[in-house]
Amino acid sequence: MTDMKQTDLSRFHVALILGGAALMLSLAMGMRQSFGLLQSHMIRDMGITAADFSLAIAIQNIVWGATQPFVGMLADRHGARPVALMGVVVYGLGLVLALTATSAWSVTLGMGVCVGLALSCTASNIAMSVTAKAVSPMKRSLAMGSVSALGSLGLTLASPMAQHLISTAGWQAALIGFLGLVAVMLPAAFMAGRADQIQVPAPLGVQQTVTEAVREALGHKGYVVLAMAFFVCGLQLVFITTHLPTYLDICGIDPSIGSTALALVGLFNVLGSYLFGWLGGLYSKRLLLGGIYVLRSLIIAAYFAVPPTPTSTLVFAAAMGTLWLGVVPLVSGLVIHLFGLRYMATLSGVAFFSHQVGSFLGAWGGGVIYSHLGHYDLAWQGAVAIGLAAGLFQMTMNVQPSARILNERTPPLPG
Repeated sequence: MTDMKQTDLSRFHVALILGGAALMLSLAMGMRQSFGLLQSHMIRDMGITAADFSLAIAIQNIVWGATQPFVGMLADRHGARPVALMGVVVYGLGLVLALTATSAWSVTLGMGVCVGLALSCTASNIAMSVTAKAVSPMKRSLAMGSVSALGSLGLTLASPMAQHLISTAGWQAALIGFLGLVAVMLPAAFMAGRADQIQVPAPLGVQQTVTEAVREALGHKGYVVLAMAFFVCGLQLVFITTHLPTYLDICGIDPSIGSTALALVGLFNVLGSYLFGWLGGLYSKRLLLGGIYVLRSLIIAAYFAVPPTPTSTLVFAAAMGTLWLGVVPLVSGLVIHLFGLRYMATLSGVAFFSHQVGSFLGAWGGGVIYSHLGHYDLAWQGAVAIGLAAGLFQMTMNVQPSARILNERTPPLPG
């Protein structure tokens, strides 16, 4: 099919693109966020340590972050469809390697390196890029929030499914179940890739190369603040998804509470992502984003400061879920506001690298602290302290668009 304008799309075709992006994001993130349920079983059966497993998840996050800018460049240049389809295949390969693993090294290669690369190709950055192309600017923030919201439903499916299979047939069966979900991701990635046929309006000013776009972004103080604060987002969320099941286990709470908690995170994230996508179209994105970081930190402090109970754990999961992926439409919206749509996937990917450095520290650092101290106190206290600082820092972000974008949006009058 030939290229088309966004206005040429029927509602059906828009729904097809957004639905594919949401389903792809949903399953990619749902499986990845359920890996913590496998930790204690793989440790017991394979003889690896909590630090070994945490390192695999940490490497997954750093690979995801390190490759995301380059994957974004590929998507901006060649389209999202080939990138997403490649990512689905690599995701399946990673799960097969984990399923057949006999050592910490093979777990790291599968769940770490392969899944990390696959997430670069199938998760939020590519899904938001596809979404932004498919809708008008007036509807963009709400659409990105809606895709993020629907994208969180995968956790409500993957987590209970994994826990059921672990309880009835073992952790290997859970990974086989995940391979079935990977098969569903293939048509979803193909549908989302239809956005490649949509023409992005050419900028009015001087055409940029991708290198010039990255240099422009790194020279913008507001973008640097955005990326630095995004570090804390990754640290807090991956610490929780990786270590909450183990924390509940050492506190003597039934394992089913851990899987239910993760499912609640996904369920309440539907509300939160839609809510913040809607609010981002009405109010200051930087204040909303900073507020999310501060509220998360206060909720983490309130939960970990006292011994957990099943009730407090489920309330904690619901509260955190409301604040979970609501950051995605806000960050993506700020990147578009500052620099336009042309290199959105690339520039969002560069900022996301900071997020994933935080994720690496949250996953691996939490495991190291627990392995050495026998508790998570220092880990959650650190997550709270830097979360509060990052939230306040985010609220000071300079949101004036780049000089290039200002010129494009307010072209000079003819002489």
